[in-house]
Amino acid sequence: TRLLGVKAVVATSFERIHRSNLVGMGVLPLQFLEGASVQSLGLDGSEIFSITGLSDKVRPGHHATLEIQGKNRKSHSVPVQLRIDTPMEIDYYRHGGILPFVLRQLLAK
Repeated sequence: TRLLGVKAVVATSFERIHRSNLVGMGVLPLQFLEGASVQSLGLDGSEIFSITGLSDKVRPGHHATLEIQGKNRKSHSVPVQLRIDTPMEIDYYRHGGILPFVLRQLLAK
């Protein structure tokens, strides 16, 4: 997924293994908050998304903002929850996934 240029996946929910696999590949799993969904937001796949509110101090459960620009150039913002659930997963994500994390650990020895 990351190799194809996907940097984040936004969903209404995640299966545990899918969420974990995304983090392991260095992809940011973001979850709509209660009441928000693709349908309620009227998304059709033509939108441009950007994510704000991420920093070096990101922690499990952190909230960010999904900026959505529609095809009519009208923009709106939606809060989302970061679904990196453990401090170790934060490390994996910051390094671009499990493999780069492990390789850097080995090279540091």
